Amino acid sequence: MADTLASRRRLPLTWVGMVPFTAFAVLFLIMPTMYIVIGAFRSSDGGFTFANLVNLFQPSILASYWISIKISLATAFFGCLIGFAMAAAVTLGGMPNWLRGPIMTFSGVASNFAGVPLAFAFLATLGRLGLVTVVLKQWFGFNIYAHGFNLLSFFGLTITYLFFQIPLMILIITPALDGLKREWKEAASILGASGFQYWRIVALPILWPSLLGTLALLFANSFGAVATAYALTGSSLSIVPIMLYAQIRGDVLQDPHLGYALAFGMIVITGIANFVYVWLRVRSERWVK
Repeated sequence: MADTLASRRRLPLTWVGMVPFTAFAVLFLIMPTMYIVIGAFRSSDGGFTFANLVNLFQPSILASYWISIKISLATAFFGCLIGFAMAAAVTLGGMPNWLRGPIMTFSGVASNFAGVPLAFAFLATLGRLGLVTVVLKQWFGFNIYAHGFNLLSFFGLTITYLFFQIPLMILIITPALDGLKREWKEAASILGASGFQYWRIVALPILWPSLLGTLALLFANSFGAVATAYALTGSSLSIVPIMLYAQIRGDVLQDPHLGYALAFGMIVITGIANFVYVWLRVRSERWVK
């Protein structure tokens, strides 16, 4: 009885550590999100309206959403493809064990390396006066900009985003690859399956939920990025985050409630992508167990 009473008295103290995080989430995540959602359905005089959402179907806004979706899909696809190949090489490809630690450490750092520092790094490397650009031009006589390359474009932004998309893929898919049991491959080999057949029939179906879930997460990660894109391209590439940033500054649109609607559309798209990731992640963990 005494132990039960003591445990009941200690129980509230176990939640004290959650108070700062809960307060932070409510003040800087939940309340601003609700404010945006309410503002998207409010007119300038404070009444309820769907006009703000209807205005999202303007050609310029639809074009910005489409550009953002294409960049997000491209970076998510190539990030998954390259990241999966690298993670498979480290975990299953027979590479030296001492390489895994540095690769995972670098992936942890690079997956969070974004914004102005990342934009500056690529401008200093692949800009018109960047190191790689100058070396290729002076040493090999090859001018990448004369052959159509432009860092301040869809292709250039896609390459820049891959710098943090690939490491994020490595971090997420590595535990799933570690979950592939050696007995499965041995059993497939005993039954006469080749390496390709093992991956096609056994490994990939098990990893498929993880791969699709990570694809959705990388899509959401790219779709919401704004600092890197704005620092790199300015307003030359009209993706949704840049349009929203310009609206917050009052440079364009001049309609705050339309800005709320823009943000609401981003919340819906990223929310769907994150829901798909969580759902598929649960399914993949169930498969591995």
